[in-house]
Amino acid sequence: MIEARFHDSIDSIPAQAWDALRPDDNPFVSHAFLAALEHTGCIRADWGWQAHHLGLYEDGALVAAAPLYLKGNSHGEFVFDWSWASAWERAGGDYYPKLLNAVPYSPVPGPRLLAGNGPQAAARRHALATAMRALAERMNLSSVHANFLGEDELAAFDAPWLARSDVQFHWRNHGYTNFDQFLAALNHKKRKNIRQERAHVADSGLTIEMRAGHELDAQVWRRIHALYRSTFDAKGNHAALTRAMFLAFGETLGQQVSVALARDGAEIIAMALFLQSSDTLYGRYWGASRDVPGLHFELCYYQGIEHAIRHGLQRFEPGAQGEHKMARGFLPVRTHSRHYLVDTNFRDAVRHALAREAEAMDDYAADLAAHSPYARHDTA
Repeated sequence: MIEARFHDSIDSIPAQAWDALRPDDNPFVSHAFLAALEHTGCIRADWGWQAHHLGLYEDGALVAAAPLYLKGNSHGEFVFDWSWASAWERAGGDYYPKLLNAVPYSPVPGPRLLAGNGPQAAARRHALATAMRALAERMNLSSVHANFLGEDELAAFDAPWLARSDVQFHWRNHGYTNFDQFLAALNHKKRKNIRQERAHVADSGLTIEMRAGHELDAQVWRRIHALYRSTFDAKGNHAALTRAMFLAFGETLGQQVSVALARDGAEIIAMALFLQSSDTLYGRYWGASRDVPGLHFELCYYQGIEHAIRHGLQRFEPGAQGEHKMARGFLPVRTHSRHYLVDTNFRDAVRHALAREAEAMDDYAADLAAHSPYARHDTA
């Protein structure tokens, strides 16, 4: 018999048992990453996050798991359902709390249903999705949402789950030995623009370096967090990650973290933070105290591409949104989410809306695909 249990802290599940279920080494679903978010005050009820992780147990042994949260709002998700919430509440319902199967603050595609790679993995992923639906119905919640799913997880979310997709821009390594070889694959205009952007930074007199997270001391990490926070503040947004979380990037997660730094003398004036797996680099956070032409592109994109080439990584995913990334060698990739709305009438209304949205998204993706920055489409 399979038993579903829900946990209000990742610490109530042994790290070794959790990590043994990861189908790959995507860092965002590691026990260490999720625990760091909880330990450092990033997962808080007053910010709309309450851990409610799902485990499936067979004879007392954990055989499948999913990062799961009770959400009191839709902040920090990057798959936007504000209009659904507004419509449901105008009709007199309570949209929140809802259930979310995702990694907080991380629009990174990857595993969300952890069931290993064995012959029972597909059935156990389906059992996880079913257990989430059953919980929502039992708790009288409005909905369940699973965001940025891995491709092999989509089959677990059959009807009546609703499908939704979006577009991100990812870079692929086609065996490049250096940055110039990558540039040579682009068309002339894109290649020229990138060289000009990098020249602006080179002429600024700043020192640019990429450092591993474990190499940086606490003082540097405090400065990195200050840059991250001030950049959010300048845009009127909420900086969700605490200073303690940034210290954890160095102390706990440092082997999977790299930071591109820009220094003016001894002063760090800008940074871009990355995590990585064995084959993929993930761009996450940017911050700067000074506006320098081209510096954002240098730290967030070109340093990442150079790092990926140097370390033989196959992909570089720099974050959500941003058509401007195509001009810098990133190509459109579809991302996927699944949604279960408990009320059948509400579900039907959203299904019709999503059908229209899907048509528009297909047209958008097709238009993007027709504007490759590469000189040859088979190279891209």
